[in-house]
Amino acid sequence: MQIILLEKVGKLGSLGDVVKVKDGYARNYLIPQGFAKRATEANKAEFEARRVELERAQADKLAAARAESARLEGLMIQITRKAGMDGRLFGSVSNVDIAEALAAQGFEVERAAVRMPEGHLKQVGDVRVDVALHADVVVPITVSVLGEQ
Repeated sequence: MQIILLEKVGKLGSLGDVVKVKDGYARNYLIPQGFAKRATEANKAEFEARRVELERAQADKLAAARAESARLEGLMIQITRKAGMDGRLFGSVSNVDIAEALAAQGFEVERAAVRMPEGHLKQVGDVRVDVALHADVVVPITVSVLGEQ
């Protein structure tokens, strides 16, 4: 399916690009989230009429993400979980737990924005985790997992 991107989508394209994606990806994710519209002649004309407005909105989102990244830069959050004698956790620390810990410190971050390439944390210690505030703004933070007996 051909779609017009209404904002930058990682690994797909930027504002105004006409790309071909699988039907399900467009119908179930991109279009309902407001990231894209079908690439019909009417939608192309509407997009060109609103291009300046959309570019300004995208620039505002990027500026807000950069401002938030300056506050998040170098942040260390601590999460306490039950652990065994060897330092292995009973359970794990997920992106949801990290998003909740950030919210407790006053940072509103979606759980999907917390990127954990090695998966959930299952060991006591300090781990570097990336927080994607925007497609162009990714901030590393340190998560310190503390064990309690």
